[in-house]
Amino acid sequence: MIAEGTISPQEDRIPWAAMAGLIATVTLGAVAAGVTYPLLSFILERQGTAPGLIGLSAAMMPLGFIVSSAFTPVLAQHVGAARLAILCSVLTAATLIAIAWTQDVWAWMPLRFLLGFFSKPPYVIAETWLISITPPSRRGRMMGLYSSIVSGGFAIGPMSLGLVGTEGWPPFMIGIAAFLLCGLILLAVVSRLPKMAHEGEATSVGGFFALAPMLLFAVFAAAAFEQTLISMFAVYGAALGSGEVRIASLIACFIAGDAALQIVLGRMAERFGSARTMLFCVLASLAGCLALPLMFNSWLIWPLLFVWGGVSFGIYTMALVQLGERFKGQALIAGTAAFSLVWGTGGIVGSPATGLAMQLVGHKGLPLSLGLLCCVLAVILMARRKAER
Repeated sequence: MIAEGTISPQEDRIPWAAMAGLIATVTLGAVAAGVTYPLLSFILERQGTAPGLIGLSAAMMPLGFIVSSAFTPVLAQHVGAARLAILCSVLTAATLIAIAWTQDVWAWMPLRFLLGFFSKPPYVIAETWLISITPPSRRGRMMGLYSSIVSGGFAIGPMSLGLVGTEGWPPFMIGIAAFLLCGLILLAVVSRLPKMAHEGEATSVGGFFALAPMLLFAVFAAAAFEQTLISMFAVYGAALGSGEVRIASLIACFIAGDAALQIVLGRMAERFGSARTMLFCVLASLAGCLALPLMFNSWLIWPLLFVWGGVSFGIYTMALVQLGERFKGQALIAGTAAFSLVWGTGGIVGSPATGLAMQLVGHKGLPLSLGLLCCVLAVILMARRKAER
């Protein structure tokens, strides 16, 4: 059972033990996802699977994310948030065992869908708790710390394959162990967590879209931006004559900025406000789109991509801060689930749309597409600020 005590929003004390457990839970999930994505693609490629079929198989997991996000608030209310998160952690590990056992592309289609479906509730629930127990005065830096650590966890996943290889059970055991540890850590810290709030009108994921459309579009933009750049930058760089090693290093620089700058942006949010900081992140991301063609072949591309990675993901971090500022109870868990749904949608939509733009106008389609996305979000944010005044 979850402890009956509650944490007053006025307290400035950070419950470090509970917070560390929640961040560790999400980070381990990120490590497991970081292992799973490239590992299964490597295996299918060795089996001679057609690229289109590999891509379809990979799409099953984010599809599972999207479907699961829609049901998580209702399941958490009826089953109990802690029970649901722990149960799903075990089911995710069991699904990964089944994937390792079968090694068949057609069997993997439903299994990868279930992997996404079961792995999303622990993430949503842990993130909801994390937002709710963070003192408002420190929400910016703590959400920044959270984003940085989780980004690092996702990066560790692929790196671990370099240590254990991509054959046999060892790489699968990393993911299986990570998912099981998620459940064990939640079980250990649940007594330190407040009761999952159920006050307020019951809000579905669909209902949350009417409550915060701007926040959800910001999450969509952040997801589309990050996933598009990571997946399409190789095409952009190759068109400009860069080798694979340089392109891979530049992408790593982008991801490093993503992980390193969130705490700085979180402190900015505490000082200047999350809305202003989000607008800064959007305008800085737009400036990066304009600067990319000018700096690509100069040494300035390295600091540009480092900062670009930080500010583009900072849009999501600021959305998390605003979610905690504006919502609680049922609306908060619905909002966290809606964030996950929209993040998955942005990741699925962004790359194909940009790929089509690049097919029509050449490599310039990458910065043009990302720049257009930033322009739309900037206009929405500035219109909202004007309306509030």
